[in-house]
Amino acid sequence: MSRVALPELPSRYPLGGMLPSLYAADDFAQRFTSGLDAVLSAILSTLDNLAEYFDPDLAPADFVAWLSSWVAADLDPTWPEPLRRELVRRAVELHRLRGTARGLVARLELCLGVRAEVVDGPGVTWSTRPDTTLPRPSDVVLVRVWPGRSGPVDRDRVVALVDAVCPLHVACAVEVPSGNGD
Repeated sequence: MSRVALPELPSRYPLGGMLPSLYAADDFAQRFTSGLDAVLSAILSTLDNLAEYFDPDLAPADFVAWLSSWVAADLDPTWPEPLRRELVRRAVELHRLRGTARGLVARLELCLGVRAEVVDGPGVTWSTRPDTTLPRPSDVVLVRVWPGRSGPVDRDRVVALVDAVCPLHVACAVEVPSGNGD
C-alpha cells in the first residue's frame, strides 16, 4: 500500500466548506478546493491514524519494514507478514535477551518454529578459600534443535540464524538429533 492521493478517499475536512461566504457559492473556488481535498485527503487520513502506524499489528505492511528499522529488528523479507509483525512487536524483549541462551532459544522458536536448548558449560564458581581453581570455560556452546511447529528442521537456516545472533567471541555448534533434520 502506498500513501498517495486516493481518489476514492473523501476528505473529512473539505476546504470548500471552510471558505468565506463570498466564495461558498463560487463554482470555480469549490472545484479548485475539491482538487486540493483529493491531494490532502491521504495526508489528513494518515495524520488522523498516526498512532496506528506505530502499532505493528495495525500498521500497513510496507510501514512495518520501516518501523523495524526504528527498533533494529532485522527482518527477512521472505518471512510471512505475521512473523515480521511479531518480531517488530517483540524487538525490545529480544534485544534485552540478545547474547543469552534464553534469547537464542526465543529467537529460534519465534523465527524458525523449532524447539531449542543451549548447552553452555559452567562459567561461575565461588569458594570460601583463596586460590581455588577457576572453572574451565567451555570451548563451544552447543545448540540442540528439535522440530517444533514448523515441521522438519532446516539445519542450514538454524546455523545461519545462530551465527547471526551469537556474540562474536563465542563459538557455537548446532546439533540436530538424528532423524529430525533435512
